Amino acid sequence: MMTSPLLRPSLHHFLSLRLLGTAGTAAPRTGERLAVAPSQGFAADALHAALTFEDPSAFRVKSFGELLRALGVFQLCSVPVLVNNCGKLMSVARTLLGKRGFALLMRPSVYAQFVAGESEGEITHSMEKMSTLGLRPMLAVPIEEDLGESTGERRYNDNLASMLECVDMSHSNAWSKDPMMQLKITALLSPELCVKLTTLLSEQQYDLDLLVRAMDGEPISFPGLQESENTHFLCGLQRLNKVGETSANKVRVLVDAEYTYMNPALSLVTMAMMKKFNQDGAWIWNTYQCYLKESRSLLLEDVRLSISESFCLGVKLVRGAYMDKERKLANSEGWSEPVHESWEHTNDSYNGSLDVLLELISRDPQRYRIIVATHNEVSVRRAVQRMGELGIDKDGGSVCFGQLLGMCDHVSLTLAQQGYLVYKSVPYGSVDSTLPYLVRRAQENRTVLQGIRKERDLLRLELHRRLRQGLRQGS
Repeated sequence: MMTSPLLRPSLHHFLSLRLLGTAGTAAPRTGERLAVAPSQGFAADALHAALTFEDPSAFRVKSFGELLRALGVFQLCSVPVLVNNCGKLMSVARTLLGKRGFALLMRPSVYAQFVAGESEGEITHSMEKMSTLGLRPMLAVPIEEDLGESTGERRYNDNLASMLECVDMSHSNAWSKDPMMQLKITALLSPELCVKLTTLLSEQQYDLDLLVRAMDGEPISFPGLQESENTHFLCGLQRLNKVGETSANKVRVLVDAEYTYMNPALSLVTMAMMKKFNQDGAWIWNTYQCYLKESRSLLLEDVRLSISESFCLGVKLVRGAYMDKERKLANSEGWSEPVHESWEHTNDSYNGSLDVLLELISRDPQRYRIIVATHNEVSVRRAVQRMGELGIDKDGGSVCFGQLLGMCDHVSLTLAQQGYLVYKSVPYGSVDSTLPYLVRRAQENRTVLQGIRKERDLLRLELHRRLRQGLRQGS
């Protein structure tokens, strides 16, 4: 195995012992207290007090209208029957009200809460406001496809143009020092082909060099694919190569994970992009869904791969958003469920993977990067505590945090106030183009949406404070 010259011997030793299975592979269980040196005790206690996320003053930056809108939207999102049927309800409302009437209903409510806008002026206004709060945007073009939704090469090329516009918008505006954007591979490559590639990969492995050569335009013939499939794969790889070439050294591209029946193909393509574009820094990142039983082994395998192929590794760590569909599909096909049996197991998986990455970063912050993409306060506090224990700079760039636009602001704003790097996932586009995205996110994140009671309570406290203040000033 070829070891990267950027790796120090201590890191290689750490990988050999801790990550690759000979010792220390078990992460602390959820709820275990991590050891803190006596000299760190006072600082740790002060930090813990600052990160209770109980202070409604985090919302003082919001206008009165924004407080009311957030409360109203969160109240609707807390009703299971509305969340479970939101797609049908929105379709009926659009039919009854028409395109214009439906947009008038959605724009000031759900759309305004979770989407940055449609025009560049609207997006710029949202991003500038976010920047004044110490938050960084991670732009997301809400384009993705599932099986049966493929629309042909012309549409994929149109999607490529949208992705390149996103790269340009992320880079050309002074919204953040280290811009990021999200990418769905199924916006540029058909999900049907990704499923077939996943099946082929269970029988044989494709060499990363083969994919890199195809990205460069070489007419590679991939084993197991029909001629039309091979042609589409080459076109898709060259589209992804265009995104990589345009974003390299300017914008970090975070590739989203999707469903288990296509994820191996998505990871293969992402690793090939990493091999090509991550030689001197982590510009292409992969996503790891910790609600999957195999997530830890996938992460460790990619750590090994990054060492043997000599590229930097960027990691977006999430719990996951496709739980219900994964379980239904497994039950209908008679497969073993790929998702952890309980929330506690998912927490263990997330926190254990987090510990692995933080230890790697503490040893080589230039080679590894992570975005702790979670709304879970326990995991956020754990990450902050481990950063302190391992001596990782809060603003060094190797570790950052991420939440969705319009959600979990009490966590995002508090972290930003403490000097941590915080990104908000920011979709943009018209009401019509973002509707499928909003419906999927609502359904896939119903657990999060139904667990926003704390944020609603903090919003109410701030709203009541404003009302009392207004009454005092008026008396």
